[in-house]
Amino acid sequence: MKLWIGAAAMAAVLALGGGTRADGLADIKARGKLICGHTQASEPFGYPDATTRQFVGFDVDVCQALARGLGVGVELKAMSVEARIPELRTKRVDVLAAILGYSPERATQVDFSHQYYVSNQKIMVKSDSGLKTLKDLAGRKLAGSKGSSSVAMAIKLIPSANVLSFQDSPSAYLALLQDKIDAAMAGELILARFIRQAKEQNQGTLEMIAEPLFVEPQGIGVNKGEPALLAAVNQVLLEMDKSGELQTIFDRWVGKNSAYGFTRAYKVEPIPTN
Repeated sequence: MKLWIGAAAMAAVLALGGGTRADGLADIKARGKLICGHTQASEPFGYPDATTRQFVGFDVDVCQALARGLGVGVELKAMSVEARIPELRTKRVDVLAAILGYSPERATQVDFSHQYYVSNQKIMVKSDSGLKTLKDLAGRKLAGSKGSSSVAMAIKLIPSANVLSFQDSPSAYLALLQDKIDAAMAGELILARFIRQAKEQNQGTLEMIAEPLFVEPQGIGVNKGEPALLAAVNQVLLEMDKSGELQTIFDRWVGKNSAYGFTRAYKVEPIPTN
């Protein structure tokens, strides 16, 4: 009899646990706040404003828009590129809007939303370096942000290069100016800002190699096993695209109302994984 009661009690506990499994979307709604991770030193995506010291940028605006779309407040959490996925997987943040480029390897760790930005990942060199193509980088010293897809892909695509990891993109930029490396890698927007900065501060002339290292769709990072949250994020992104809100954010930070003047040639849709 005691054995039967024990088994019944265990079954009840298991049933209760199964009925109350983790639900990120429900937790966010109950909390009334979305905790959204973004990068801390990646202008124009996530960086501190020089005057207010508040974090601003493309991804910061996307975090705020996601929260509004979910009907909750927002808590912004700045982090290094390297810390993005660990912060998400340990549930210190609910989602990542943090220049998180898709790769098959990353997709084994987190789920990706529809793409909301598409970036050409490029390589920046000194204009007088004589480096004009990706092939010219064989045997050269390249650097990018620690934990970035640029570093991972350069190791694969230019295997003879000496690929280094720096703490962030500004560190790699500084190393290039100081001739400690031959080239720096990042998204084309970030590199365009460094090229302009070097010119304005009379630190030399830099340029990007025309051929992209690779083209990278970026999505919102969501923990595995959270289908309701992922679906809700995708729905908000689709609505942002339809209403023009995403275009407004794009134009503000990288498009016609910015120093970059880029044209948006992509739409919110599932990330191609082939």
